Amino acid sequence: MTFSDFKLNKQLLNAIEEAGYTTPTPIQKKAIPLVLAGHDIIGIAQTGTGKTAAFALPMLMKIKYAQGTQPRGLILAPTRELVMQIQEEVKKFSIYTDLRSVALYGGPSVRTQGEAISAGIDIVVATPQRFWDIYKQGYIDSRKIQMMVMDEADRMMDMGFMPQIRRILEIVPAKKRQNMLFSATMPAKVLALADEFLKFPERIEISPQATAATTVKQMRYAVPNIKSKINLLAYLLQDKEKFSRVMVFAKTKTTANNIYKFLVRKVDTDVRVIHANKDQNARINAMKDFKAGNIRILVTTDIAARGIDISMVTQVINFDVPHQSEDYVHRIGRTGRAEQLGEAITFFNIAEDPLIKSIEQLIREEIPVLPYPEEVPLEPTPFVEQQEMLRALDMRKQREDPEYKGAFHEKKKYVHKRPKPKAKIKGGGQSNKNRKHNRK
Repeated sequence: MTFSDFKLNKQLLNAIEEAGYTTPTPIQKKAIPLVLAGHDIIGIAQTGTGKTAAFALPMLMKIKYAQGTQPRGLILAPTRELVMQIQEEVKKFSIYTDLRSVALYGGPSVRTQGEAISAGIDIVVATPQRFWDIYKQGYIDSRKIQMMVMDEADRMMDMGFMPQIRRILEIVPAKKRQNMLFSATMPAKVLALADEFLKFPERIEISPQATAATTVKQMRYAVPNIKSKINLLAYLLQDKEKFSRVMVFAKTKTTANNIYKFLVRKVDTDVRVIHANKDQNARINAMKDFKAGNIRILVTTDIAARGIDISMVTQVINFDVPHQSEDYVHRIGRTGRAEQLGEAITFFNIAEDPLIKSIEQLIREEIPVLPYPEEVPLEPTPFVEQQEMLRALDMRKQREDPEYKGAFHEKKKYVHKRPKPKAKIKGGGQSNKNRKHNRK
């Protein structure tokens, strides 16, 4: 099957050929004909399977040409990185058309982005909050919107965008609107959203939800503490030929910064770090440099687990195990994209072992454990770090079993009682009359 079998117009086919796409992916084969036929759809597939083209191509085909000043297509995504990525794809596919698109996300002023819309636009790609902010300022007439997409719907639910999405659904006309929802996982919140958002949808499930891509080889190392994790990371990254383009995921901004500083000092200066505290330009430039192959290692928090489409990421290294099992699926989806092979390597300690079990339950497969390399130093675990890990285990067990009382259960608070006043000794002390006489 080729893209010409979808009966797309010549302008789109030329753009597809120029982009180097030859054969549609499974999600594209199933989704594009249904969208062109006017169906609402739910698309379930792993990241890196071509979901963006699956909704962008039929949207461009149906909107066809520039018309008026207000948008007729709306694509919502959870993060600015993903919005920018989708916008790049839309511009790439619409290069031989006169269709106009804009990306809306936090950072630039509402006025600047609003004026871009006022100049005339056909397709808006936006985060829910920024779209709502610009709508409230009067720059968008939502009554013209005919097609609406929610990409990475599970992530939008995790990030608390449901109130904004409900407001947007209220202002976008429902009768003539065609809807598409794409997600790698389908938790209860996403199913509830689908019931509100979609009308008799066709369900497209390329593989069971939350399944890891078959192009990703998964493995893990049992590592007792942070210093040993650092040693193992440095050991692996010394092989520059094998680890040629690597993403390292950490749970917190502090850990990400510490990893970055260590790698620059001891391993390689070809490193960047991105997280929520980095300003927008720094994040954008780091992503562009990584995508262009100008840097070898990108250290990041889960802010970049979605929205980065780089086909040649050789490894994803989970320095920490994510608390949300779904985030593991999205992290490792950064490698093994576009039918390329990739590796996902996870470091875990005793406190993270239960998280691994939850992940294995979600993806319905075991992640094999590799032996810790003999040549890598195993550092002793500091007492404070050991206590923190044991406390984390206790807290997890208490959440699972409220009756559980572990080594770190809450102790009874000591209530300080005031001592009883001493009884007065009869006949003792001076009378008021005598005290006054003595003062004189």
